[in-house]
Amino acid sequence: MIEGHCLCGAVRVRAETVPGWVGAWHCRMCQRWSGGVFACFPACGVTVEGPVTRHASSGFAERAFRAVCGSHLWMRDTDAPEGSCELMPGLSDKAADWPLRSEVYADCAMASMRLSGAERRATKAEYERKNPHVEGVGP
Repeated sequence: MIEGHCLCGAVRVRAETVPGWVGAWHCRMCQRWSGGVFACFPACGVTVEGPVTRHASSGFAERAFRAVCGSHLWMRDTDAPEGSCELMPGLSDKAADWPLRSEVYADCAMASMRLSGAERRATKAEYERKNPHVEGVGP
């Protein structure tokens, strides 16, 4: 279980099931949203209290944020079960020690955002071959 909140504290998030690791994304949509590299972790049993703004960022996903303080809260595939999403690790102090486990669109990373750990990596072509519904979100 993990609990966290946005920068101003008006939105509180709780997740019952979390993996204890973080993934990094370098597709162009994630770069635009995060300013560089998008980091998240899958969560289930998510409950949220407070005012959240949702944005349909593509035909298959929504992104949520706190409009007042600007904190990014989650990304969610629209066909995901209710209460599951990809949460931002910065929402909770508990996630500070979690390792980076995967990197997607690794070949599309901005020069200043390239990661050099031993995490599992997937290129744009590799990821889109397994997930054709996302084709075209990378550079």
